Amino acid sequence: MADDDRRNPPHEPDRRPAATGVRERPDAARTADAPVSPPEPGGPAPVASPWMLRLVAVGLVIAALNLRPAISGLGPLLEEIRGGLHMNGAVAGLLTSVPPLCFALFGGLAPRLARRRGPAAVVLAGMVAVTLGLALRPFAGGTGTFLAATALALAGIAVSNVLMPVVVKHWFPDRVGSMTGLYSMALSMGTSAAAAVTVPLTGALGGSWRAGLGAWAVLGVLAVVPWLLITRDRSARGPEPRAEQEAVPEETIEGEARSESEARSEGEARHHEAEAPAAGRHPGSETGSGAPAGTGAPAGTGAPAGSAAPAGKASALRIAKSPTAWWLGVFFGLQASAAYITMGWLPQIFRDAGVSASAAGAMLAVTMGMGIPLSFVLPKMAARMRHQGPLVLALGVCGLVAYAGLWLAPASGAWVWSLVLGVSNCAFPLALTMIGMRSRSSAGVVKLSAFAQSTGYLLSIPGPLLVGSLHDLSGDWRMPLVLMAALMVAQMASGLLAGRDRVIEDGR
Repeated sequence: MADDDRRNPPHEPDRRPAATGVRERPDAARTADAPVSPPEPGGPAPVASPWMLRLVAVGLVIAALNLRPAISGLGPLLEEIRGGLHMNGAVAGLLTSVPPLCFALFGGLAPRLARRRGPAAVVLAGMVAVTLGLALRPFAGGTGTFLAATALALAGIAVSNVLMPVVVKHWFPDRVGSMTGLYSMALSMGTSAAAAVTVPLTGALGGSWRAGLGAWAVLGVLAVVPWLLITRDRSARGPEPRAEQEAVPEETIEGEARSESEARSEGEARHHEAEAPAAGRHPGSETGSGAPAGTGAPAGTGAPAGSAAPAGKASALRIAKSPTAWWLGVFFGLQASAAYITMGWLPQIFRDAGVSASAAGAMLAVTMGMGIPLSFVLPKMAARMRHQGPLVLALGVCGLVAYAGLWLAPASGAWVWSLVLGVSNCAFPLALTMIGMRSRSSAGVVKLSAFAQSTGYLLSIPGPLLVGSLHDLSGDWRMPLVLMAALMVAQMASGLLAGRDRVIEDGR
């Protein structure tokens, strides 16, 4: 997402052509001192008070801390959970595959819910679902109940995850970059903290895995409180008219900035062409801000005569026919599969090699914690490159080195493999950056992001399942590591194709 200072001046008519696919933003005239939330029907847009902005910032951070403990807290205790619920490897693999399935199913509901109820109310409902799911898991008497409680928590995570950028956009329109970085860091901190603290916390609570997992519901309660107060404020009420446009899960700032800048440049270029005399052009056939004569185009579009077809083409962009979109979806899915395999099975690999449960959890925390600094560095590097293939290869090689180390010396080099695998898992912010760079317009980025992430999450489901099944079949981790290496090679190949300097508007 781009900051407000990149937009057109408040009183300057929008000169962008309809063919660029960039819609006029209703908040173009907002000032940095008066961030405004969605307007209520029939009245002026309410202004959030400084106190409310601070409360939203606190709620944003605490909500982000709750977006991963339900997942990363499972890995260090997976052996105890399997024993207590009599799970086999296939069912345990299903447990590690539930997160991407829920993200694919429930994440798509968030924009529709936000349009009807407003983003704050939906985030509140998401935090309630997370808290209930985490609180109910310890009381599960069987695998089915445990999976259902986990799915409830993950549904809340899915809708909240999608709406985090919406919350940032509407309450902090002049600080999009800094607030996005804040909640991204909180998300990574929650992921690594759950991996590191769950086992010691379990020991402190009597040694029961049920108490260790259930304790994370307390963090969920802390997240419910600020969002309950936020939804009671007038500035947070009313439906969200632009949620579908803005709710791109974890969209990169660089991507949207680039697409908006290019779209604005095209609009200005066409405006200058309209003002310049051209032989054979009918006077009045094209204007800078009004409708073309006789076309019936709405005022303010800046569309030239006969531009209805290009505008229709932009609005009917067929993502599924773009090879680049498919390669991005495959790359996103393979990196997601590697991440969920790591979160679900890496601690067990270390434990089977003789590493203690607490140390295995700490190593997973190191792996997940690598995303905190690298999530800021990689997008900036990728945005400066025309082809992101070298970064894809570098991250893939790190993954292959880590898998080789887990094969040859899983215990003696455990800390090294954790670090290297943490670097490899940072393909996630790289994938998001490439999504932002593969379209010329914000509207195209929205469609591409939805396609690539929904496709990718569905593709990532079988990976953790197969790892668990292969481990049960072979009795060790060699076959699963071979599978993980093969998936990494496929990830590198798809990333090379997705990282080419192409845009989906060209049908490539």
